[in-house]
Order: sequence, then C-alpha cells, then structure tokens
Amino acid sequence: MSAVCSMMPLDHRELDALAWDGWAREQRDQGARLLSLWGEDARAERSCFTVYACWMDATGATLRLAQHDLPPGALHYPGLHECFPVAERLQRAVRDLLGVQAQGMDTRPWLRHARWGERDYPLRRESSVAVPPGPPQPEAYAFVPVDGDGVHEVAVGPVHAGVIEPGQFRFSVVGEKILRLEERLGFTHKGVARRFEQLAPVEGVRLAARLSGDSAVANAWAYCMALEALADAAPPPRALHLRALLLERERLANHLGDIGAIVNDAGFGFGLAQFSRLKEDLLRLNAHAFGARYPFDAVQPGGVSVDPESAALALVQRQTEVLTGELARLREILDAHEGLQNRLQSTGRVAPEIARRLGMLGLAGRASGQSLDLRANPAFAPYGGLAVRIAVEQAGDVAARLALRLREAQESLRLCRELCLGMPAGAVRAELPESIAPGLAPGLALGLVEGWRGPILIALRVDAQGRIARCHAHDPSWQNWPAVEWAVIGDIVPDFPLINKSFNLSYSGHDG
Repeated sequence: MSAVCSMMPLDHRELDALAWDGWAREQRDQGARLLSLWGEDARAERSCFTVYACWMDATGATLRLAQHDLPPGALHYPGLHECFPVAERLQRAVRDLLGVQAQGMDTRPWLRHARWGERDYPLRRESSVAVPPGPPQPEAYAFVPVDGDGVHEVAVGPVHAGVIEPGQFRFSVVGEKILRLEERLGFTHKGVARRFEQLAPVEGVRLAARLSGDSAVANAWAYCMALEALADAAPPPRALHLRALLLERERLANHLGDIGAIVNDAGFGFGLAQFSRLKEDLLRLNAHAFGARYPFDAVQPGGVSVDPESAALALVQRQTEVLTGELARLREILDAHEGLQNRLQSTGRVAPEIARRLGMLGLAGRASGQSLDLRANPAFAPYGGLAVRIAVEQAGDVAARLALRLREAQESLRLCRELCLGMPAGAVRAELPESIAPGLAPGLALGLVEGWRGPILIALRVDAQGRIARCHAHDPSWQNWPAVEWAVIGDIVPDFPLINKSFNLSYSGHDG
C-alpha cells in the first residue's frame, strides 16, 4: 500500500521488525523529528496488525513514513522510546486501543482509565467499546515515587476549578521546590477514531474540526488536505487564501487570549482586560465576515463554505491595521513593567538542548530555540508566496513563550493584511468525486498543517469500498506535554499555573 502527502515529498517504506528499528535509529542520527505513531487492525486485509511512525526531516522539507506489518498473530514490535522520548506515551496509547505492545515500553495504562476491560481494545474490529458506557471505575495508578529527606507529594486534579479540562498532576517537592512532576492525561478520550469509521469521507471534516475547539480550522484543513490528496483534487486559489486567512485569525484569537491569561496569572489584571477586549473584537468580526465567531465548518473538502464579500474583507483588513497598533502599544507596556518581567523571566525554563532531545514542536519548541514552522515551507500554499518570518526565542522560559506569542501575533496580522490585499477572484470550492476509492489514488494520505500550537497531522486511509478504514489525528501537545514536566523542575508549586498557562496545551485534542 502506498501513501501520499500533497504538501511535501513523502518517503514511505514498509519495514520488517529489524528494518523498523534500524530506520528509527537512522532518523534519530539525522536529527529527524517524530511526528506521530499509531496502529491499525488490518487483519481483514493483510491478516495482521499494522503500526505506523511518521517523521519529519531536520529541515522540515520531507516526511518519512514507516509501516510495520506485524507477523500474523504477533502482538509486539520494536519500541521507539529509546530514540524518541515522545514515543513512550504514544506507544502506551496504541497498546490501550489496539492491544499491540512495544518491546520495553512503560506498561501502565494511558487512555483506558478503567473505562473498558484490560483485554478489551476499542480499535479492534470485533470490539464494541469505542464509546464506553457508564462512569469509569476507580483505579489505582502507579505514579513514580521520589524518596529522600523531606520529600512529600502534592496531588493536583484531575478535576480542577472553573472550566479547565481534566488532567492529573503529581508533584514531588521539598518545601515548595519541585523535584519532579508526573502527568496523567487521557481523561477526555472520546473514541473519535472509531467514530470516524462510521462517517463517509466527506463527512469526517465535521468531526475533525471538533477534535479541539481552539484548533478547528487547522484540524479541518489537515483532514481536507488528506482527503483531497486521495481524491486528486486541488482547492481553487481563492479557497486556499481564505483557509489561510481563517487559520491566521484562529492563531490570533488564541494568542490574544493566552497573552492576557499569562500576564493575569502573573498579577497584571490590566493586561487581561486589554487582550480580552482585542480578542472579542476579532471574534465579533469573525461572526460578521465568516458567519460564526469560531467558524467550525468553514473549511470543507475541496475548499471552503464561506465567501465573504469585498466589504467584509475590507473590514478584516482594516482590523489588522487597528490591531497592529494596539498590539505594539500593549507590548511596550508589558516590556516596561519590571515586576511583570521579573516574574516571567527564568520561570518554567526548557533549555534548547532539552527541547531538541524531547522533540518539542510548534510555539513551545520555537520559544526554546527550535526553528520549525511549516508555514515557511514553499510547498504549503498559499504561504509559499507570503515569505513567512519564523519567530524564535532562545531562553525557553515563560517570558520567551510570551514574547513569541507577541511576535507571532504581529506576523499573523501582516499575513492577514497580505491575504486580504492579494485575495484571488473565482470559485471557493472544487467538486470531489462522490466516492473515494483506491482506483482514484493510493489508499493512505497524510494532511499536515501548522496550527497555532504546532504541526497537526491527520492520517486518513480509505478502503476499496470508499469508506474510512482508519483516521488518526495527532495534536502537537503530545510532543510538548512532557516538556511541562521538565519546565517546572526547580521552580515552586505556586509557579505551576503560570508555567502551564504559558504552554496552554490541549487536553481534548491530545486525548482523542
């Protein structure tokens, strides 16, 4: 089975166990980043379970996809966690969902949370537990203990105050100083992989857009990119420009909200009020120009479902000019506030060498010296003609993550202005064939889009009957949640909310 990706070259290899292990080590030695790892029950077609791993080369120019078909009846494959730390939790998720296990992996459950039996696996074809009924049963989880004089544990979550999503955090501390943090996630697992299989390919975009509400445009675009590659369909230029405009406004909404929340956690309530005001202005114009404050269904297979009139685009362009001035003025205020800067600098630091070893991606990675932004890839239309300027910080602390958001927001405003001024005329949607089948294109395609947190990957496989056989969605929070554990070491427990907010990683998109 061959695979395609319309955004960049894809090196797809089918490997046995020995070659799988060797190729993984080769990727590590070449500085490639592991983007995702997932499994599939392929017993009906190939009499085996299949595991996939996808890397991006060090320059971000090529994807490398390894496919390992386990021997019939086999349930083990070589682990990747020694070469790529992010693989540890991904392997645990694959084991919980499919029942195949990486050799030498951490065997504690990750997604199951006693919602289904130890020998029930939701992604097996015979399983009926994709959406487990009833409340979960209490289950002891073996957090790693830390011993020593004066060491004690502080348990936080999984239920938090307000509207924060569930996550469990176990701190090992001496006094208030944090020696270790261990996370336990997976509480928002919804069974979306099996739900995708119940939908027609053209319907799957609605579910993709709802995987993580703050990344609706990015997830929908990645899904459509994969589907369009299978259908050999190209969205019209106007549709691509509108997708990029929606994506940048999604980035802006999140950055404006996060900047306000970060400075508020540092005791600067004025900043929260001002940035909340700017975000609200942006969302109101979204409702006017695109029909919804959060346009979940704007990106559709073949293009977009919205086509704002020239007057609406003129308002969007005018808003970019207003926001550019407001943002510059507020940045001067933040930079000049010595108390705020003292609170943010050196707090929650992830050094560039640690970020590289952990495989950090996206915004959090760029704040720790990792210069990778898919929008700068010339093959990512329409960004190839916009000369995207990648913002990178080296300090890796809360101050760096805040500064990066401010710089990226300014760049997004510039891109929005360029997209409005250069908006092509013409159609906003290309027709896709009614059925997607291997006769039209290979059966597996990858969609990859730089969301506001980082690269979002959708792997979509359609079977011979034109049905979704497997849809795997990957959020960059998988790469960056482990970095939060590193960031808090040496800081104090009261710093954790500020540090966590400076990352603002997804629970819903991460858990799937």
